[in-house]
Amino acid sequence: MNLYIRYFDDEVVVASVDEALDFIRTIQGFDVTPQFEEDFRQYADGNMPFPKRYKVRPRVYFIVIKTQAANLEEFKAIGKGAGKEGEQTDTQSEAAPAKPNLRPKDLIQLRLNDELPGWYEGTIYFKRVVIVPETGKFDYKDTVFTAHVKAFSAMDCYNHIIDHLRTRADIDPRSQFPSAKGKNFRYTYLGFKPYAELSV
Repeated sequence: MNLYIRYFDDEVVVASVDEALDFIRTIQGFDVTPQFEEDFRQYADGNMPFPKRYKVRPRVYFIVIKTQAANLEEFKAIGKGAGKEGEQTDTQSEAAPAKPNLRPKDLIQLRLNDELPGWYEGTIYFKRVVIVPETGKFDYKDTVFTAHVKAFSAMDCYNHIIDHLRTRADIDPRSQFPSAKGKNFRYTYLGFKPYAELSV
């Protein structure tokens, strides 16, 4: 199994973990610590088929995908073939499994209900009901909520977040929440982390 790594426009297919780490060390601002290297080797050598994202800085990640492709040209050719076959093109996350007939960004929704216990970073874009001070009337405000959630699947992560928002006293129950299958729910599988964080 080879590894495809992408950071913005820089991308590569490598045949070993050491080659992958050499590429990752070229990413400016990312520190290859012993803890990261251990986690990365466990992912690369393990049986989990899911792609994985690593944070470089807030809202900036690089992605790693396991692939049968021998080189970058073959990896892209596989993606083009999937596009011609009419595979899904909607994307919410990089946390779904890499299949040979799917492009890297065609990896969502297929695995919402797949059981993969661990920590998820889930983001909900919803319409929050707020009062307009000038008029005293209510209006909808676009709101982004991100949480680190311990869940059994991406759908379980979504349900935990929605349940949390619906029970908060400061969020009007008339607020509108998106479907898990739409573009307004995004998630990333983080593996196992020793903390939980909920914040608007």
